[in-house]
Amino acid sequence: MERIRLIIAACLLIALGKTEAKGQNPKAIQVPVAEIQDRIRGGLLGQMLGNLNGIPYEFKYIEEPGNLKNYIPALPSGAYTDDDTDFEWVYIYNMQKRRTVMLPYEEINSLWKERINRNIWCSNRYARYLMDIGVKPPYTGYIALNPWAEFNVSGQFLSETFGLLAPAMPQTAAKIGLHYTKVAIDHEPAQTTQLFTSMISMAFIEKDINKILEAGMASIDPQSNTLKIINDVKQWHRQYPTNWQDTRRLLKEKYTQENSRTRDRNGTELNTGAIIAALLYGEGDFAETMKLSFNLGWDADCNAATLGTILGVRDGYRKMMSEGWMIVDRYRNTTRDKMPMDETITSFADRLIDLFELVNESKGGKKLTANQVVVYEIRTEPLAPVLPLATFDNQKADLRKDFAKEITEHLLKGTKEQKAQAAYMAVCLDMDNSLSQKYPREWDQACFELSGYWRVMDNIFFGDFKSLGRLKEKFVNAGFKKPSKHYTDKELYDAVAVWKDPQELYPSN
Repeated sequence: MERIRLIIAACLLIALGKTEAKGQNPKAIQVPVAEIQDRIRGGLLGQMLGNLNGIPYEFKYIEEPGNLKNYIPALPSGAYTDDDTDFEWVYIYNMQKRRTVMLPYEEINSLWKERINRNIWCSNRYARYLMDIGVKPPYTGYIALNPWAEFNVSGQFLSETFGLLAPAMPQTAAKIGLHYTKVAIDHEPAQTTQLFTSMISMAFIEKDINKILEAGMASIDPQSNTLKIINDVKQWHRQYPTNWQDTRRLLKEKYTQENSRTRDRNGTELNTGAIIAALLYGEGDFAETMKLSFNLGWDADCNAATLGTILGVRDGYRKMMSEGWMIVDRYRNTTRDKMPMDETITSFADRLIDLFELVNESKGGKKLTANQVVVYEIRTEPLAPVLPLATFDNQKADLRKDFAKEITEHLLKGTKEQKAQAAYMAVCLDMDNSLSQKYPREWDQACFELSGYWRVMDNIFFGDFKSLGRLKEKFVNAGFKKPSKHYTDKELYDAVAVWKDPQELYPSN
């Protein structure tokens, strides 16, 4: 069967090249049902192994790499929810329940407010609290409104599961991934969504890690800085084929942005580079690639989860389980409200298989019997980017054009939430001076209402990266004051859970 699969994969790659050249519709391939399902299960298991085994190394190695010598993949107590997998779990559960792959953004907004209230960080946390003042997806992921969206790794570590829904359909994988990751990110992070969903999609039919990487590179904007990072890492790998430490040093020297502060720990540049380096130096060995990912550092658990998904798909679940790793079939819910408490790795994977069949049928594929074997017929897709790079100035101008009237209406006649939203958007879009001069009383009231949203204020005033600093300066110039205390994620969640008075917890004036 392996020989047949490789022949199919080779034929597919040739066919993809021809169809791209001629502009024809891609052809269909037939892959045994058991094989596709095995690779979906392998991808999910690999993602959980990378994520949860990588947590002890998250942000552990910043200035210098790690020196972990021995590593054996294992989940001896089973898996549990973490933000690398549980955002996607919320989506997958409801996609399956609704029998639709692209949940409407209105519903996504409701799901976040109902179920995603703790263990959220950085760009996702910023997006979640924008929802409290009525800013809805996908605007919660616009650079002009969410300063994390410019660089945050959420575009990659919240995308992998969606690649599992579209084997050999890289454009569909990227479109599904972008639909959900753009709730909190934009620009280069969106390019990483395209990169990694496409790599995962193609790993179903390609063994060679270099060809999997080439497929991902063909799926991002040619002007993307992400592409430059990949090419640099590939060059350094050729220059130092047995010394990943030198590649890591060169990556750090060239792509450190802000003196190893937040952006460098949590940004796409260093972390994407680390993923590519681990993939190349790991040479397809799952455990070795995970170990390299941990040692390369930065956001190591996120990076290992992405790599684990790619190699888990490539290797398949049966092969992974044959290694003798200690894996307990459990996915314990520790973070997400109104979600199942009895999920397992197997049942999570079952949901993915069900949704893959839904995606495949929507794209003209089907399940049938060929030569006495039950197969999936999949209509393949050419490799191509589906989303160009965002332009900040154009985005800001579009937002002003689209929301100027609504901002003014909310300022004058809105609810408390709408007034707060109007003040927030006006400051972000540089409309505050004109509105405060034209409607001084209403502007003061809107600013008062926004100040009461203490989680939003926390987002604005606490952080140490340049784009947040520029936004913070806008709010200071508009008359807002820094809150007296920075609250932890748990304190913010607990305050909501017990209905404490926000002004008591978070006096900002």
